[in-house]
Amino acid sequence: MPRIPTPIRFLLVMAWRDSRTARPRLLLLGACIAVGISALVAVGSLRHTIETAVGQQARTLLGADLSIGSRVRFTPEHEAFLQSLGGEQAREITFTSMIVFPDHNATRLVQVRAVGGGFPFYGAFESSPPEAASGFRTHGGALVERSLLLQFSAKIGDRIRIGNLTTHIAGSLEKVPGETVAFATIAPRVFLRLPDLDATGLLQTGSLARYRALFRFPPGTDATEVVAKNKARLDDLRLAHATVETRKADLGEGLGNLDHFLSLVAFVALLLGGIGVASAIQSHVTHKIPTIAILRCLGAPMFSAFSIYLTQALALATVAAMLGAAAGAGLHHLLPGVIGDFLPLTLETRISWPAIAEATTVGFLVCTLFTLLPLAPIRHTPPLAALRWDFEPARRRPDALQLATLALLAALILGFGIAHSRRWQEGLGFAAGLFAAAAILALVARLAIATARRLRLEGQPFVVRQGLANLHRPSNRTPLLVTSLGLGTFLLLTLQLTQDLLLHQLVSGREANRPNAILFDIQPDQRDDVALLVHNQGLPVLDQAPIVTMRLKSVRGRPVEELLREEKSSPRNRPQIQRNDESARTRNDPGKERKRDPESGWLLRREFRCTFTDHLRDSEQVTAGTWTPRVAPDTQPVPISLETDVAKELGVGLGDEIVWDIQGIPSRTTVASLRKVDWRRVQPNFFVLFPSGPLDDAPATHVLVTRIESPEQSARLQRAVVERFPNVSAIDLTLVLQTLDQILGKVSSVVRFMALFTVATGIIVLAGAVLSGRYQRVRETVLLRTLGATRRQLVQIQMVEYAILGVLAAVVGGGLAIAGNALLAKYVFHLAPSAPPLLVLGAVAIASSVTLITGLLANRGVTDHPPLEILRQET
Repeated sequence: MPRIPTPIRFLLVMAWRDSRTARPRLLLLGACIAVGISALVAVGSLRHTIETAVGQQARTLLGADLSIGSRVRFTPEHEAFLQSLGGEQAREITFTSMIVFPDHNATRLVQVRAVGGGFPFYGAFESSPPEAASGFRTHGGALVERSLLLQFSAKIGDRIRIGNLTTHIAGSLEKVPGETVAFATIAPRVFLRLPDLDATGLLQTGSLARYRALFRFPPGTDATEVVAKNKARLDDLRLAHATVETRKADLGEGLGNLDHFLSLVAFVALLLGGIGVASAIQSHVTHKIPTIAILRCLGAPMFSAFSIYLTQALALATVAAMLGAAAGAGLHHLLPGVIGDFLPLTLETRISWPAIAEATTVGFLVCTLFTLLPLAPIRHTPPLAALRWDFEPARRRPDALQLATLALLAALILGFGIAHSRRWQEGLGFAAGLFAAAAILALVARLAIATARRLRLEGQPFVVRQGLANLHRPSNRTPLLVTSLGLGTFLLLTLQLTQDLLLHQLVSGREANRPNAILFDIQPDQRDDVALLVHNQGLPVLDQAPIVTMRLKSVRGRPVEELLREEKSSPRNRPQIQRNDESARTRNDPGKERKRDPESGWLLRREFRCTFTDHLRDSEQVTAGTWTPRVAPDTQPVPISLETDVAKELGVGLGDEIVWDIQGIPSRTTVASLRKVDWRRVQPNFFVLFPSGPLDDAPATHVLVTRIESPEQSARLQRAVVERFPNVSAIDLTLVLQTLDQILGKVSSVVRFMALFTVATGIIVLAGAVLSGRYQRVRETVLLRTLGATRRQLVQIQMVEYAILGVLAAVVGGGLAIAGNALLAKYVFHLAPSAPPLLVLGAVAIASSVTLITGLLANRGVTDHPPLEILRQET
């Protein structure tokens, strides 16, 4: 075995011996780093597991090699083209409708999917009993989502009715290849045979349905090449398409966003741990200044003394990295179970060594850089400090090594943010936001110290004055605690406010007198009868609107086919659409050149569902031009109103001409006005409004909205509608809100699961910071007891101190969360910001309570030391 050189052996022995009294405290703070590393390892391993699963189960994500879809029924021209593609084919028609359980007197909105052929070609329906997945195709019946059977206590063999078709439950649907369970809860799935669809009588003129053709090609056939060769024809026929590769890309983008977000949350926990380690090292080294000075007196060079404590720091970083990697490897086995409902994949947990290497490297660097910050000044410790330590002030001049360390730390944060963001701008925003939040919290802490030092409270009780004075006592932990606790509060409250924003504002149907139920697919000859039925149920008819389906034929004199070809060849790096009225008005300035945004391709292909009316709804506001309520039936061109964002994406403005294809009949229109629409309102809202007159006799369906006050009213209405009008579907928004609440709750549980690492780190930092100053706290307590203070007063002093720190950190963190939520609401979700007072106050109260309880527990036993124990140490 090679002999260790004497200088290195001396360094290791001194580092080990010198750490004897500080090992428990340093290891506790090292746990902060371990927590952050474990979170990073778990997220990285999850990313590797998902990528592996996507690669292995790619074909089952789509269930076919190629999917071609349309919003209109396939015409003979469509069918001829589809047959020309070859391969084994299947068909699927999907629409929403009401299902009736006659044996249970219950109804529910469902997603009906009629399948014909061998779909899915890859993977299989999972059902109970297993043979039902294939048996219903030959023997009839329906596969019904298991959640529906549980909701209505239905069982296999029970009757169900969909439209005019009465059949039986052939089996319980457990899983569909490539689809998730969580998002099927809004409209549970029911599978029928395609030949049984006509018996339902539900697909009538204007019915909302999606038609798909599924393909399985012979081995060796590249579906992507098939699409490329037929792209022009697909565009001409307005057919959407998806391949295994596009499905993988879409899924990868969504899961990549989740991975980026969770990685950044874990990194925040790691940085909090680094702050805690820096505080612990600073406290440790401060008490070692006399020892360092003595070593200098004995002839030890400056670098040797510095290296002793640097070795301790590197050893701490190494142990923390190893513990974090081990904990993260175990934690990784829990994450697939947490997010399994949101993934259309079967995950097999496996350890990712690259993820472990990345996380441990980042954690080691964070720990090392944060320890260098308090270590750097000890290089300038003079030998005379052995005598003058208690009398000389601490060094204030900036240290070059500290500045270099800060620069490296900033580069690490920026690099990690960019590497784990979709775009470098987002990574830069993450780093800037983190720096800004930490700077604000640190500034508030310094202001609190300065205020506490200058504040005079002669009339207040002794415990209040002493507790406030503790904020600015020597070696206080006020900056550390305010920063770490404030960041934790900021992160968690931002997540909660965002969930509340999405749930309660995206669908604003909870206000009094607002519609919360919608009836759609009403045929023209059923309109008055359905309205009468709603009135007979004691419910108001709050709004009605006709819906006419149409497609774009030309825009500003240019055929859609030409625009689609241009869209295909145009560069894709133009600026993103800015959703605001000012940009819309600028685009409509006749003096400015208007160019169609390439992102409008989806509008050129889509089928529009428009309406005609003689009035504007309260969710609409004209921002440019003049709304025309009624014109003569033969008016040409027809003055229409466009929603502002749609006008911008199409590149049209006031006076521009648009020709529509209304079931084969062209209709010339001109843009007479632009509208801003509040899409959150539960009422008929449309991209395009026609005035009354020209479309009055066009084929249309109707929609009706009402308000339901109780589940009993909802059930009665749905039963009555299904009995008299089987083709009419009803959506109870209260049920949708409950389902969204459940889904967002599950999503939030995943995010909170990772955010709890930040909370755990903050609590460890809090405990470690308290313990690092425990000796000084004991001295102060003993001196106060010598001067006559009681144990009760000493505990009350601690309570005042930690209560002030907790409230201060929570209030500032809450304020940052409100500001962050407002920015997200405005620039990401385009919603009005919301900060429920009870939610914010609850978060402040919880954070303050955690601070108080943790501080008191960490200081437990401080008041038990006798005065002579400390007084003897002074002599």
